[in-house]
Amino acid sequence: MDLDHGARGSSSSLVDDLRAVLGPNGLLTDEHDLAGYGGSQPGTSTRNILAIARPASVQEVALVLRSCRDWSVPIIPRGGGTGLAGGAVVGTEAAAVVLSLERMQRIRELDTVGNTMIVESGCTLATAREAAAKAGRSIGLDHGGSGSSQIGGNLATNAGGNNVLRYGTARDQVLGLEAVLADGSVIGDLTGLRKSNAGYDLKGLLIGSEGTLGVITAAALKLRLAPVARSTALLGIASPAHALSLLTLAGEIIGDQVSAFEMMSKSAVALHFEHTEAGQWPLATEADYIVLIECDSSSRFFDLDAAFEALLEAALERGVVSDGAIAASGAQRDAMWKIREGIPAALHRARYPVVTTDTAVPVSAVPNFIAAVEDGASGLAPGGVSVVFGHVGDGNIHFNVLSREPDDWDAFRAAMPALYRMTEDVALALGGTVSAEHGIGQSKREALLRMKSPVEMALMRGVRTLFDPGGILNPGKIFVPLDPRSSRDRDRT
Repeated sequence: MDLDHGARGSSSSLVDDLRAVLGPNGLLTDEHDLAGYGGSQPGTSTRNILAIARPASVQEVALVLRSCRDWSVPIIPRGGGTGLAGGAVVGTEAAAVVLSLERMQRIRELDTVGNTMIVESGCTLATAREAAAKAGRSIGLDHGGSGSSQIGGNLATNAGGNNVLRYGTARDQVLGLEAVLADGSVIGDLTGLRKSNAGYDLKGLLIGSEGTLGVITAAALKLRLAPVARSTALLGIASPAHALSLLTLAGEIIGDQVSAFEMMSKSAVALHFEHTEAGQWPLATEADYIVLIECDSSSRFFDLDAAFEALLEAALERGVVSDGAIAASGAQRDAMWKIREGIPAALHRARYPVVTTDTAVPVSAVPNFIAAVEDGASGLAPGGVSVVFGHVGDGNIHFNVLSREPDDWDAFRAAMPALYRMTEDVALALGGTVSAEHGIGQSKREALLRMKSPVEMALMRGVRTLFDPGGILNPGKIFVPLDPRSSRDRDRT
């Protein structure tokens, strides 16, 4: 029976099947209810959304996927809508069902002996972190979108964030996964084992697959003892090379207690203060760059304050740091982090065209990366302003360019594709990646072809076909669609 995509709720349709499975609260079909579900950002068109499926259990997820498979209708898994690579965009080729796990928010288990937490995918990262903190534990993953992003979305994109330097990406927090495949099969192990060599690591494939291999419904996350001491500072430096010297010095003096190492250019800090009601340069003297460094310890026997003071003293003596301010309270720490987290928010609110990037290079190559991209940007967009910030400790520098002059906007917009391409090519030339923490989604599919070999792309396509033979899971993401009439496309992938 053919599906009438233009008639939501018609008899003998997929919509009726889903409504029977999910009930009135589990399925949305009215145009008003669809607003905000169209893509990675609110306001994206909902023209091709057949319905929003909102299952409340893994069994309901399985039934939804099985029904969509039977009707050969694409299904778009969606988390908190904070993605920046178009990973949750509904395509224009055919009507699709959006699968939202927002009703699956339970924390199923929290074990303070084994230090594990089993949490459903619809739970926000902030909620999971709060639950861990109440038990005297912490989750290594943290970033500016934690209040909205969901656990499932974080794992599906292998999200990064502020603490990758010490704790790793989302992948490194996972001990086990529960997931549903395209045919409705439920797989996974949530026992939270820290050691197992029993065959292929299927959870490793699902993490970072952006919903193209299966739908993650729950995860067993690794917990750590919550910090009992923390030191945070803003330090003025002259260049990215000085940032690397400071990072090396911090490792030598403080060791692995360094949990965050963020760098911001003067222009990035100024942009943040443009979009706040009040604010001024946070140090006594200005510097070309500021580093936000944070260290923490879960042991009351480690004198973190003394180690932190030794670091700052050595950095000042060696001329690595020109000025600094140490947070004397939780409020001062929050104010420091507000500057760092305010920069991407300011870029989002800017009323002028902006190129925002997400690449990473080996840590030692960060100064060369910034210098090369600055040089390339000055040639492609002479009137552009560079806004640089990011996670120096893992090589993930967000190099952004904006145009402030309306008279230059047409030329700047015309140069934007070349700016993106140039930034990615510089990263690749230095042994880096085109996507550090936001995924490939829809916007970086072409860039991925420049990074991965034809053999690697063919293997990835083969894995996708094995997991999802019908190609109904998040079609159009990660891979450039193949044109069967074109041998050139086959050669590229």
